[in-house]
Amino acid sequence: MDEPQCVVLLHGLARTAHSMKKMETALEKSGYAVVNQGYPSTKKNIQTLAAETLRAALNKCPPNGAVHFVTHSMGGILLRQYLSQHRIPCLGRTVMLGPPNQGSEVVDRLGSWAPLRWFNGPAGSQMGTSPDSIPNQLGPVDFPVGVIAGNQTINFLLSTQLPGPNDGKVTVERTKVEGMQDHLVLPVTHPFMMRNGAVIEQVKVFLETGQFSPEG
Repeated sequence: MDEPQCVVLLHGLARTAHSMKKMETALEKSGYAVVNQGYPSTKKNIQTLAAETLRAALNKCPPNGAVHFVTHSMGGILLRQYLSQHRIPCLGRTVMLGPPNQGSEVVDRLGSWAPLRWFNGPAGSQMGTSPDSIPNQLGPVDFPVGVIAGNQTINFLLSTQLPGPNDGKVTVERTKVEGMQDHLVLPVTHPFMMRNGAVIEQVKVFLETGQFSPEG
């Protein structure tokens, strides 16, 4: 019997695997073997988190099947960082939810504020929009990626720091990355998009087909 396809879930900064639980349940019902990988997002830098977290997650996947990824926010940057240095055999498709693929102006403008720097830890300070930020050093993606961006916010204070439509943490424009296969904007917010029913359905469509559904 063929091994089930594996989907690795990577949560965002200052979140836990619990934030991806609804996504995990939905993908398991669709027949995937799901690895909902937690990691200490505020304790280490992106390079260390990527190496440790991806290695741990991949060791939990069935050995011979395809490996897909669904990431939220900084989880997508961890995956890009890992793939800049490693290859994953049988790498499948990736859906990134609200990824700061070109960094975030929130980090530029508020990252030096001591309480925020303490709360977000070393990795948070690496996600600005400058050319030397980690997201902007990683270059184009060379694996199948679909990006879902949100254009609604519940954090109006942070949204004032963001030029253009945004999800409260990242602008729609800065979620984009060169080489992606598809990009979709939905009326969802950064903290809760991974639990949204329409987002979950689009994730399943992309993992199956490599494109989002044009019907939304």
